[in-house]
Amino acid sequence: MPVTISRKKEERSAQESTSSPAAIEPDSPPRIGVLAIQGDYAAHAQALREAGAEPVLVRKPEELSTIEGLIIPGGESTTFLKFLERDGFLGSLREFVRTRPTFGTCAGCILLAAEVLHPAQESLGVLDATVERNAYGRQIDSSIQTGETQLEGGPLEMVYIRAPRIVKTGPNVRILATRDGFPVLVEQGGIMAATFHPELSADRRVHRRFVELVQRSRA
Repeated sequence: MPVTISRKKEERSAQESTSSPAAIEPDSPPRIGVLAIQGDYAAHAQALREAGAEPVLVRKPEELSTIEGLIIPGGESTTFLKFLERDGFLGSLREFVRTRPTFGTCAGCILLAAEVLHPAQESLGVLDATVERNAYGRQIDSSIQTGETQLEGGPLEMVYIRAPRIVKTGPNVRILATRDGFPVLVEQGGIMAATFHPELSADRRVHRRFVELVQRSRA
């Protein structure tokens, strides 16, 4: 899909926010990064802005020190890993996700999981869950579903694109939404994960949930 003029403006606006922040004011919008390696990171940036946060596009490990939380978007998890292995980025990211709020969607969910199947691969290992890659089929099997959720506001629209499946969760993982009996939106402490793409929906409840999590972490 070609990049539109508005999307280019969104990228520039978010990228301009990568300078080191001053002391955080309690009522200031949280600075939340979006890992801008692949996936629709511009859509995540827009969703964060609409949810009350200041988005920051993150492409270098040193930029992690300028943000309060991070979204790892969809894409191809193996490609993410190959890129992150450069310049010590993977090590910096491992440290960040252990101590700061992080939200992974689709491929981001795979990277956060403790165990990855079909096939097995390296991960960041902070979410007590087992995730099966490409469990819902190929690109042509993508779909839009509407399902119940623990979030306030009624059923939630969920966009699935080559989605993974969470096949097992630990006792401290809270399940916020399911599909066919499997979790699709979960939360564990400062970690959130979704097997769908909330950035592709007009519903901002999932992003607001993460923004609130980041705000609570300030305490």
